[in-house]
Amino acid sequence: MIPLLKTFLIFSLLFSIPLLADQKDYLLAMEYYKAKEYEKAFKIIFNEAQEDNRAAQYRLAEMYENGYGTKVNYQQAMYWYKLSSSRYAYIESDEVGEANASFLSDITKQFGSASIERGNEYALAKMDTDTPETKRLLKSVMDDGFFGLQPYETNYLLPISYGKDKPPRVSAAVHPNNITPAMQEYSEYDNNTEVEFQLSLKKQLSYDLFGFNEYINVAYTQKVWWQLYTDSGPFRETNYLPEFFVSVPTSQKVDDVTGLKAVKVGFLHESNGQDGYRSRSWNRIYLTGLWQWGNLFLSTRAWYRIEEDEKSEGYYDGLSSNPNESGDDNPDILKYLGYGDIKLDYLYKNSHFGLLFRNNLRMSGDNKGAIELNYSHPITDAANTFLYIKLFNGYGESLIDYNRNVTKAAIGFSFSRGLF
Repeated sequence: MIPLLKTFLIFSLLFSIPLLADQKDYLLAMEYYKAKEYEKAFKIIFNEAQEDNRAAQYRLAEMYENGYGTKVNYQQAMYWYKLSSSRYAYIESDEVGEANASFLSDITKQFGSASIERGNEYALAKMDTDTPETKRLLKSVMDDGFFGLQPYETNYLLPISYGKDKPPRVSAAVHPNNITPAMQEYSEYDNNTEVEFQLSLKKQLSYDLFGFNEYINVAYTQKVWWQLYTDSGPFRETNYLPEFFVSVPTSQKVDDVTGLKAVKVGFLHESNGQDGYRSRSWNRIYLTGLWQWGNLFLSTRAWYRIEEDEKSEGYYDGLSSNPNESGDDNPDILKYLGYGDIKLDYLYKNSHFGLLFRNNLRMSGDNKGAIELNYSHPITDAANTFLYIKLFNGYGESLIDYNRNVTKAAIGFSFSRGLF
């Protein structure tokens, strides 16, 4: 599996087009733009757009659309939007910055705000934004937030999350096989209904560090299942997902033929921070393909689990006297979650439809998987508050229930929309 990942990454890099220009003029123009000195910005951005800078072409289209530094001209706006989506900006190598700059200085610049800003501009130009829904959503996702943090997966709060069955109350000290009749009435939570929420953020560390237009990122996602409607209202389960990943855009040739926008390689840890028989965790290396055809987005992800030493055989059977043995908490997790997933997202006007599909690909009587459907729509004219509905059936809804078939329906609010 590891050689396959390496081969796929090298293949993708060979088709990537380096963006080697030192875009000092364009960054100066963006400083004018942010200061709302649009006339000064317009002159520089117009010249950069004429030189086939895709990011400048995209920004020029926006200025024509909104009348920033020039008269509103929708015909010109459409022309530059389409041009920015149709080809890359080829930059001659002699436009690279000062040759005498030290390697350490170059590395430092790649982790600065100017590099992040240039990466965001490039990403906007890379994506197809012919439709207003796509343009609006992608622009909001690219905008820097607090400390440069951006939304990653969907951020949501679901006050009503109803499961067909009551969730089991797994004890840290008692193996499920050892629950006695006297313990039985305490083996499940009191309510089928709970609150569910997710916080997911990413931080871009660098853009174009190695000359492949690659993005180096860290991300953190936290999922919480909260039994608010029971006595004392405990958090039933919390999953923590720190992540490191690199995204590499494809070449225009690959993009035009296949719709593949980028490949993404990363490391993902997932655990629930518990001990004893409640403990769950695993580590993955994954490879993702990110595709777009108009308002349809596709993410195909394959992962390789990093193996851990197993605990004693008695631990898994409930025969061990030590619930805190070191080793693999869930050696059979791939049996239930498989080796990857597929995610589809479709934008229709202001509505967002999502589908997540997972399967272990075992067709000999032990087939298991999961499917999740979600839908969001803005509440009134809010830019970042949406009605959010989620339906789930299958395995792996949470780590504590990775080997339990769960059917749930939830409704509430989301505050970002995750596409890639």
